[in-house]
Amino acid sequence: MIVKTMNASNQTILLASILSLSIVTGCESTSKQSSVTPPAAKRVQYPAYGEVRRKSPKLDSLIAPGTSIEKLASGFQWSEGPVWLPKDHCVVFSDVIGNTIYKWKEGEGISKYLQPSGYTGSTPRGGEPGSNGLTLDKEGRLTSCEHGDRRIARLEKNGTKTTLAHLFQGKQLNSPNDLVYKSNGDIYFTDPSYGLEGGMTSKNRELNFNGVYRIKKTGELELLTKEVTFPNGIAFSPDEKKLYVAVSDGNKPVVMIYDVQPDGTIQNGRVFFDAKPLVKDGPGGPDGLKVDVHGNLFVTGPGGLLVVSPQGEHLGTLYTGQPTANCAWGEDGSVLYITSNHDLLRISTTTHGVMPGK
Repeated sequence: MIVKTMNASNQTILLASILSLSIVTGCESTSKQSSVTPPAAKRVQYPAYGEVRRKSPKLDSLIAPGTSIEKLASGFQWSEGPVWLPKDHCVVFSDVIGNTIYKWKEGEGISKYLQPSGYTGSTPRGGEPGSNGLTLDKEGRLTSCEHGDRRIARLEKNGTKTTLAHLFQGKQLNSPNDLVYKSNGDIYFTDPSYGLEGGMTSKNRELNFNGVYRIKKTGELELLTKEVTFPNGIAFSPDEKKLYVAVSDGNKPVVMIYDVQPDGTIQNGRVFFDAKPLVKDGPGGPDGLKVDVHGNLFVTGPGGLLVVSPQGEHLGTLYTGQPTANCAWGEDGSVLYITSNHDLLRISTTTHGVMPGK
């Protein structure tokens, strides 16, 4: 795929013809999407994977007893950042190491959606160069955290990409990791150094901290906090009065909570959930997280995906037994898609999630 990058801060990446190169397959390109939502294919039961481990009977009201985790696809290098595309009735997600966004659709299976996804440079590099967290704006445009190009970018309906954030006070961001839109159009995102070759010690690192930021509707980039050691997943409470940030710190694996102020800034950061006592349960730690309409958190942690009440009670774990990266609500909001190491999983719920683009 041929990509041309312009140098302006609001640069646009010109993608080679998506249709002619079959970069987007199965789903139509964003410039060709129909305004009519296609009918969903008949649900197929896929092989069961892992197990639902219940710590509290309260979990029964969110995930019905007997519900299985399903394995939809496998073979990815590190699957991350899923998001549901309602117009195409499919889920897309990042393979961060493979520099590719994949698509999975009922009845069609897996195919490539966008490649390259996060690094368009000509110099070969290792590590995690691709896109990570993905979400949608209110117009349904895919917005991505791009490790290799070190930016937040939006895929436009005509097939171009627009850089929304790249520099802070004249210095390159580290490697944006995850993001969420506020209902007013502001973007909140985390910027650790995982995507840099060498991480915290990378010779290309220009900022001496890992930050949590906001991109205002005006385009201004604002640092909200640099006190989080390794910020990762990010999500709002349903009323947007609280902001959650997962911290992927092996010494302090926690989920932080902040009070969102009327001006959009955050204050009173404190630990909402401490995952350190769970490290014996399996590999992984706090990474991606999503929230349902009742304020329950579905956050990755030791052993898989933890379900945590709005009061911070651990209700149970969707146990995968492997490092699990992120999750996203799909279909009518009652199906949870999970990216877990090399796999794409899903589980049906009796709750509904807060979905982007609404």
